[in-house]
Amino acid sequence: MITIAEIEAILIDVPTIRPHVLAMATMHHQTLCLVRITCSDGITGIGEATTIGGLSYGPEAPETIKLAVDTYFAPALIGEDATKPALAMERLGRHIVGNNFARCAVETALFDAHGKRAGLSISELLGGRVHDRLPVLWTLASGDTARDIDEAQKMLACRRHDAFKIKIGKRPIEEDVAHVAEIKRALGSHASIRVDVNMAWSELEARPALAMLADAGCDLVEQPIHRSNRAGMARLVARSDVPIMADEALNGPASAYDYASAAAADVFAVKIEQSGGLIAAKQVQAVADAAGVGLYGGTMLEGAVGTIASAHVFATFPRLAFGTELFGPLLLTEEILQQPLDYREFGLEVPVGPGLGIALDEDRISFMRRDASRRTISIAAGERG
Repeated sequence: MITIAEIEAILIDVPTIRPHVLAMATMHHQTLCLVRITCSDGITGIGEATTIGGLSYGPEAPETIKLAVDTYFAPALIGEDATKPALAMERLGRHIVGNNFARCAVETALFDAHGKRAGLSISELLGGRVHDRLPVLWTLASGDTARDIDEAQKMLACRRHDAFKIKIGKRPIEEDVAHVAEIKRALGSHASIRVDVNMAWSELEARPALAMLADAGCDLVEQPIHRSNRAGMARLVARSDVPIMADEALNGPASAYDYASAAAADVFAVKIEQSGGLIAAKQVQAVADAAGVGLYGGTMLEGAVGTIASAHVFATFPRLAFGTELFGPLLLTEEILQQPLDYREFGLEVPVGPGLGIALDEDRISFMRRDASRRTISIAAGERG
């Protein structure tokens, strides 16, 4: 039997190309938690767990994910059959509750290794792809209207993105809507404009705001009120002229069923990490398709590994009404792959190679990993002493 021999979790801190302003935090760098699983046949798989703004977004952060993987996941999985990722994850579920992000990284690494072993891409292991390229939007999150317009126009000109999501919710509603309206006027029919409120509004605030956004030409509003207010989301959906998308409210198939049953969203933002893994994300898709809810491929601003894992899952979705936002690697200043991802013509190419179909630049990873930096600083300090 081929078994799981070793599991390693490492942290990498990567600066962003510009401050990324959200309702709950402003990001100046992204911390990636990479998980590497080595099997007894020598095959290695990789996965990634990344969050937005540390613990400001949800209950997991890269540091807590590494702790969970090292302390709990690894002892539970080492020695398990590496050729049966679904069975290994099912057995893991008997020992560990929650920890969706860590669970996703481990499952991705298992599927990557097994795909390499079988000579199949992850999308084929998950039932087969129906898309070779996925449309990808860009998030405008500087908060400065002129700067956001200039950024969007450059993206259109080089044919990298023609849909844009604007982060709002930190300023008064009238200012946020004016910001969105001005961007839409500048871009006109050349681009789709969506907004992400990140739960910043109350239901009372959201009612007039949604009407104002519809008048401004907004195509989609993401999670306008708190994730716990499902009834409020349903009331907003029933009266809104602009589609409303659930994001933070979704943490797997059970929550998707709950929201679909209550007609509390027009669209689901499917995120593999938030869902609890690749298989769970496919289950969210199945719920949405059965309920007639639109689908959108979401992101936690992952680096290349998490982004391509998501791409393999989304490539199996027959319908993606609002495309994807798999732009995470483009927000980072450093490349961690031997071959950069293929972003062009408003989309992302889904790799065809076995497993994830990507290879890490191991020298770059070794240089950037957080513990390596600490060793370097420690040695330098000792030499100065």
